[in-house]
Amino acid sequence: MRILVIADTHIPVTAKQLPRIVIEEAKQCDCCIHAGDIISIAAFNALSQLTKTYAVLGNMDNVELQGKLAYKTILAFDSIRLGLIHGRGTPSGLIEYIKKEFAAEMKSIDMFIFGHTHYPFNKEIDGKIYFNPGSPTDKIFAPYCSYGIVEIQGKTVTRSIVEIPLKDSDK
Repeated sequence: MRILVIADTHIPVTAKQLPRIVIEEAKQCDCCIHAGDIISIAAFNALSQLTKTYAVLGNMDNVELQGKLAYKTILAFDSIRLGLIHGRGTPSGLIEYIKKEFAAEMKSIDMFIFGHTHYPFNKEIDGKIYFNPGSPTDKIFAPYCSYGIVEIQGKTVTRSIVEIPLKDSDK
């Protein structure tokens, strides 16, 4: 299974639409996971027309999304369980925040996907994967715009951060 992972798209505030490269990737992936700050229901619906989309609320998401999406969720793909949450607070405390939010389910989760910082993060900590794809539309706190690809086969998880070339960022 190949999964497109994005967060902090902030459409239509930061960009009018996703970069072309992300749209093409969505069409080729089995699904998309969005870790919040989509901003508008129209952006969520447009992404959902490209591929099956799972998403959680971000701190900037509008009222329509608040009625549709959960604050956090757990997804299962093959034998891998993913904890999905946007994030809150400062970047330095984000991993501890995630651990606290998923404390009751921690033993059963293999990987955490989150957003909020706009900064890509891909590390294993205490036997758990923590993955933030960065933002495909806003590099305010990051050196570049980016998205993630997660591939799952059985119990094996391969993950990568993909830098979006400036010419493809649609800015």
